[in-house]
Amino acid sequence: MTSRKRLVSYMVAAGLLLTAVMPAWAQKVSHELPYEELQRFARVFAAVKNNYVEPVSSQELIASAIKGMVNDLDPHSSFLDENEFEEMKESTDGEFGGLGIEIGAEQGLVKIIAPIEDTPAAKAGIMPGDLIIKINGESTEGKPLNDVIKQLRGEPGSEIVLTVKRSSSAEPLDFKIVRDIIQIRSVRSKRLSDDIGYVRISQFQERTGADLAQHLTDLGKGKPLKGLVLDLRNDPGGLLNAAIGVSAAFIEPNKLVVSTKAREQEMQRYLAVPSEYAPDESDYLKNLPDWTRKVPLVVLINVGSASASEIVAGALQDYQRATIMGNRSFGKGSVQVVMPLDDNTGIKLTTARYYTPLGRSIQATGIEPDIIVSDTKTGDLFSFPREADLSDHLNNDQAPAAGVKGKVNTDKAIEMLKEPEEMFEFGSGEDFQLQQAINHLTGKKVDQGVITKEKPKGLSKEEMEAVNPGAESTTDDAGKSPNSKGDGVAGDKGTEKQKK
Repeated sequence: MTSRKRLVSYMVAAGLLLTAVMPAWAQKVSHELPYEELQRFARVFAAVKNNYVEPVSSQELIASAIKGMVNDLDPHSSFLDENEFEEMKESTDGEFGGLGIEIGAEQGLVKIIAPIEDTPAAKAGIMPGDLIIKINGESTEGKPLNDVIKQLRGEPGSEIVLTVKRSSSAEPLDFKIVRDIIQIRSVRSKRLSDDIGYVRISQFQERTGADLAQHLTDLGKGKPLKGLVLDLRNDPGGLLNAAIGVSAAFIEPNKLVVSTKAREQEMQRYLAVPSEYAPDESDYLKNLPDWTRKVPLVVLINVGSASASEIVAGALQDYQRATIMGNRSFGKGSVQVVMPLDDNTGIKLTTARYYTPLGRSIQATGIEPDIIVSDTKTGDLFSFPREADLSDHLNNDQAPAAGVKGKVNTDKAIEMLKEPEEMFEFGSGEDFQLQQAINHLTGKKVDQGVITKEKPKGLSKEEMEAVNPGAESTTDDAGKSPNSKGDGVAGDKGTEKQKK
């Protein structure tokens, strides 16, 4: 690579939920309340309320108790306070009040990676490479990116002043910008040389499937494509129905995409049918060109590919529709349901595991690529903790030792959280894995770079085929997804109800 930058892009933590509506069975409250334990809780509450060294409100104590109850279950279950509930809706809706800039951290400073086209930041003259040194006169040096993002976002119509340092200017520049509604683009595409198409999905949101269909239609105009690269690297996931829609764009209609299994519930099966990926709108795949289900396809994944990304990669791998390339994925094989508690708060609760069309669970194991290729020619760049490295993660129910919830190796996790030494832009000329995907599609030799041999626990695709050879025959019940709306994991109505 010719010009590498010391840059760490901000990425939402891997494991973004597969959002779903609260199922009817989850709304039932058991009449067999544990009165003895509740009395103990009341005694602790009273003791803290009356004797703690400083006054604590009842609201604070109850909120902390709820957080402790939910947060200790697994890494993806949590209590959502007012701010977190709003942020969660923004991440799935794909819009928020802000400026329209992608930022990263560089040596303790906040760097503009790129302003989004036709947003307040772009119109104000913010440029890639600008360093934000102050926000409303307050220094940003050493601030966590999450805190900076909260400062940048706000009500549409409100003003903010950014002070930036630009290489071409001797003095810092002040930009007064008015916030507006920002639409997050989760899909990007371009035509590469050798008639290869490139599509990147950065997150699975409400409009991801429809946007993908439009990008594929545009890519297919003119000379036919010889191959397509679907880039799911560092995609933390998102909405389940969006993952079904993306998968349905590349496989035959009516095929099984994913199954879920909740406690004391029958296995729920989700097919590549409009009622699953577009339940509240017209079929956005209806006019999709035929070539999308036939063109040679490579899917790029890495340690940051999680949840919905793994559903898509797993389905395309099981049907041998695509060659999966890159590094083993994150390994989040569980489904979370958003349960509103009132208008402003809720809980995000793990309610089921999911399985690929061949019946594979990727929980804490991830998707193993068909062709392993390191992040760069000289080795792996990204070193985020995987699901298996997180404390109290769910074990894989198909793994040999699936009895005790996992514990994290703290030293290993800290080592993994270290920032990469250098960064490249996905889809650029410096993207080593993309170049190997192109080589594969054009019949050239694939350079695997420098790879580390590792074998995850659980059943491989080949092992699952051996023990469950009939699992792929799933098209005979086209359109008959039993109780597909009943368990609440087929769509995004849990967040849809909260839209303003």
